[in-house]
Amino acid sequence: MTRHDDTLVAMLLGDAPATPAVRRRLAGDEGERSRRALSALDALYGDARVQPAAHPDAQPPARPMVYWDSLDALIGRVLVAVSDAGVVRIAFRRSAASFVAELAQQLGAEAVRSRARTADVVRQLRGYFAGERLAFELPVDLGRLTQFQRRVLTATAAVPAGRLVSYGDIARRIGRPGGSRAVGQALGHNPVPIVIPCHRVIAASGRIGGYTGGLGIKRALLRIEGTLAAVA
Repeated sequence: MTRHDDTLVAMLLGDAPATPAVRRRLAGDEGERSRRALSALDALYGDARVQPAAHPDAQPPARPMVYWDSLDALIGRVLVAVSDAGVVRIAFRRSAASFVAELAQQLGAEAVRSRARTADVVRQLRGYFAGERLAFELPVDLGRLTQFQRRVLTATAAVPAGRLVSYGDIARRIGRPGGSRAVGQALGHNPVPIVIPCHRVIAASGRIGGYTGGLGIKRALLRIEGTLAAVA
């Protein structure tokens, strides 16, 4: 490879500008072949040009932030977390340390305790447990879930207080008749229970079905809403 060829390669990689000699060569008739070759290489590898190395003092990208707090309720401690997009986690009967560790592991987020950022969800949950509200007016962050999980949870969120539906009902609502088992699995990973009321979904037989927080909590929630008597 000649020195001119070295310069052409350096131009393509973005490592060096063209020298006057190379520009003259490319401008003349004898440079037609070189221009065609350079154009073809640029079309193939132009996007792969070497990027400048990061400065050694550059800071890594900041981790996303989530804000958490807890409240005491008739079912025990309830932990909540809020992202910039909305409520992202609600958990029961967990230590604060394990909850924060889960936020870091599953969301890749830095968790900061903040009463101010969680005030709205805490206030509405207190109202729910006091029997003062049965519906929530909160944005929910489901961005990290699969499309199927989001469809299941969106259909479940539309079930009003005072109503019970089956796993099969939810499956039919999302166009997946026969998908009861998959619906149950998706609800078992509901990241924001109560706000998305998966406790209102029971077995087709009328039996209570399952619940990630435990059947005692599911019964307590149905008792608040006045529907426990309808469950076998």
